[in-house]
Amino acid sequence: MESEITAALASRLGRYKALTEVGVGRRPAVALALRDAGRDVTVTDVRAVDLPSELRFVEDDVVAASERADPGDAYRSDAVYALNLPGELHRPVRDVAAAVGADFLFTTLGFDSPTVPCESESLAGGRETLYVVAASGTPSDRRGPAGRRSEGQR
Repeated sequence: MESEITAALASRLGRYKALTEVGVGRRPAVALALRDAGRDVTVTDVRAVDLPSELRFVEDDVVAASERADPGDAYRSDAVYALNLPGELHRPVRDVAAAVGADFLFTTLGFDSPTVPCESESLAGGRETLYVVAASGTPSDRRGPAGRRSEGQR
């Protein structure tokens, strides 16, 4: 079941060409699937973690990044995403994504609700809910292949 959810998340996130995963921890499966699909993926975490060498890792605190005038190069992507994101981090990650003009996509810990306005999408036959905050205020599925924005969207 976990691999089906991972595949569904990677498929949906794979609409973007460049992505940043916040809080990768010890679960890089989605980032690896995106990398294997030819996407440019950067992963971050507040502390160094042991990850496969093919992933670009940046040690950074997303709360501190949300308070900086420029969150940093690690977050410059088409989409910033986080999996199993605790409620207290929804706003900081949303703010980082907004600062770099990226969509913000996330899953929760499962028992909590999003703390930011967003749309929801059901994945993997309803076993996973992905929440989406579009950078442009338009639905994120208006992006073209490989996550490129349509003309006039940026």
